[in-house]
Amino acid sequence: MTLAAGKILEGTVVNITNFGAFVEIEGKTGLVHISEVADSFVKDIREHLSEQDKVKVKVISIDDNGKISLSIKQANVKKKSVKPVEVEWGTEKKKANTANFEDIMSRFLKDSEERQQDYKKNQEFKGRSKKSF
Repeated sequence: MTLAAGKILEGTVVNITNFGAFVEIEGKTGLVHISEVADSFVKDIREHLSEQDKVKVKVISIDDNGKISLSIKQANVKKKSVKPVEVEWGTEKKKANTANFEDIMSRFLKDSEERQQDYKKNQEFKGRSKKSF
């Protein structure tokens, strides 16, 4: 089996450092950065992993020099099932929504007319004050 980005494999933790863990997969060693160990913040990696642990990892990338980047948290992501939304198509709710809509529109029109009147008064006042100079 060849290593490729996106593959999920099982490996063994061979070394732990402050910045991550080295995991051996298919005879090669890759790095799981500390930010890729768990979904939550990891202050001390040794609280999550120890040497010789068997872990499931996802190959994130393999660069030109052969360095392998791995992720434990991406390998353990479970797909969430999407449930369809239930919609009630009753006519009672439509009437209630239109009544609310009509109330909202009448309030909007009232506020809009008041604002227009204030704006016109303000413009008239500005026009008068410019003439006096």
